[in-house]
Order: sequence, then C-alpha cells, then structure tokens
Amino acid sequence: MSDAVDEIRAQWGRERPDLDTWPMGIVGRISRLSRLLDRELKEFFAGYGLEFWEFDVLATLRRAGGTNGLTAGDLNKAAMVTSGAITNRIDRLASKGLVERVPDPQDRRSIRVRLTDQGRTMVDEIVGPHVENEARLLASLGSEERTQLEATLRSVLESLGDKSLE
Repeated sequence: MSDAVDEIRAQWGRERPDLDTWPMGIVGRISRLSRLLDRELKEFFAGYGLEFWEFDVLATLRRAGGTNGLTAGDLNKAAMVTSGAITNRIDRLASKGLVERVPDPQDRRSIRVRLTDQGRTMVDEIVGPHVENEARLLASLGSEERTQLEATLRSVLESLGDKSLE
C-alpha cells in the first residue's frame, strides 16, 4: 500500500535519483498527519462552539488544578505562542465568560487567569468526548504500535528541544 508521500518520494527519485529522500517520508507524513488531525479537531470543537486553541487554554487551566489559576506566562509556555497571542486568547475567553483575571494572592503586582464556573463546566463536559474522539482518530493503531509511536515521537520532540511545561 502506498500513500501520497510515497508518490512524492517516487517523483523525486525519478527527477533526482542522487537524493536520499528518507527524511521526506517521515517529515512529510508528520506534516500531513498534523493537517488531517487539525481538521478533525477543528470540526470536533466547532460542535461545542469552540476553536481548538480555546479548548487548549481551558484544558490547561483545568488540569493545573486548584482555584488560583495560572499566570499568562504559564499559559504561554503550555501554548507555545507569543505573549501577545496569549493575551489575545485570554481576552477572547474572558469575553465569553469562560476565564477571568484575578490578582495573584502571593504577589499583588501579578495577575492570574482562572476558569469561571462556566469555563470549568465546559471543559469537564468536553474532555471525555475529546479523548474518545482522539481514540477514534488513532483506532488503526494496536497497543504496541501506540506505545512505540509515542516513544518515538517523544524522542524526536526532545531532540528538537521540546521541554516539559515546568
């Protein structure tokens, strides 16, 4: 069985047989998979009236636990976007009543972002179906394949400098 990436590599093989295109096989498939997953997740979250990035911020706040929320900097690390982008995201979620800005109890100069009751309820309603949807998207993988793929992807991410959220 072949896919679009195999066709691309075959074309390069005809036109430039001197190139070893093995990296294209991996990077091309990861890129194509990313686009397909983005499309599926966009459609899933649209069913809840959200963008994927909105759920990502809400879920980051929810899994952080507690009632103090996180700083914009903490959210920025998790989202891997610019500080301006995270401010815009917080503003948009606050306008929907899903998050609120509150003074930091340990540092009055700092502001924290936390879920509102509405935001917490929304995350709790969506996270179960979201995990089920992701399982559906990966249903073609057996248990051993999932474990191997997860380890391989972790290794590549670490080699490229992806760090824990701490």
